[in-house]
Amino acid sequence: MPARIGLSTSSVYPESTAHGFAYAARLGYDAIEVMVGIDALSQQTAAVRQLSEHHGIPICAVHAPTLLLTQRVWGTEPWGKLERSAEMAHAVGAGTVVVHPPFRWQKDYAQGFVEGIAALEASTGLAFAVENMYPWKAQVRGRNAGMEMYLPGWDPSAEEYAHATVDLSHAAIAHDDVVEMAQRLGDRLHHVHLTDGSGSAKDEHLVPGRGGMGADAFLRHLAADGFGSRYGGDIVLEINTRRCDSVEEREADLAESLAFAREHYTVPATEAVER
Repeated sequence: MPARIGLSTSSVYPESTAHGFAYAARLGYDAIEVMVGIDALSQQTAAVRQLSEHHGIPICAVHAPTLLLTQRVWGTEPWGKLERSAEMAHAVGAGTVVVHPPFRWQKDYAQGFVEGIAALEASTGLAFAVENMYPWKAQVRGRNAGMEMYLPGWDPSAEEYAHATVDLSHAAIAHDDVVEMAQRLGDRLHHVHLTDGSGSAKDEHLVPGRGGMGADAFLRHLAADGFGSRYGGDIVLEINTRRCDSVEEREADLAESLAFAREHYTVPATEAVER
């Protein structure tokens, strides 16, 4: 089967997790990724499962609360956060937990992170898909300088993770080629955050096609490479709609993103015949 096209609940912020499910069902998304965050409902497994059942839309992934702004969600112990994320994933029928690499100041957590992720996958049967991040920018003597803020690193293709997530907005900040990253990862590429970026230092999460990451070519590469049908995986729209002036504008951006994914996640007829 081809990859499902899902929607991250973070895409509707500042509206709630419940609104995310409603948008996804109304617009025809295949699945939902639940961002466990400051929205209290996103932290409640029973409520999340009820939303899935009410709207008739499955949950493909749970995004662990490992962002800078969610450092106190589900406590402050990082491995405990991942264990609770796994518990939620099992309870709601998701097969993937999305996780960011540790911050540099989380030295104890980072020291055994690669091995710890492998152990969690073995004990839970879930895919812990580590997401690509980016160098942080800081002013050093009047010039922008890159700072390594993640350990063991921001590029999951450089580590021995069994599963990884590629986020196009993060790759834009890092000035990384997402097709090349996908090729480096091979069948370890398990999850995609489809979005876009201009290459600025801001984590823009643009509607795909509005930036310079070649999101259309990336989707065609995934389709031709058998992403989804060959080794599983989901494509999840994770865009920023905070600046939308109305519900109608937000819904239009979500609909445009879904249409973009469906249009470009296809294998050209000539390639399909050859395969």
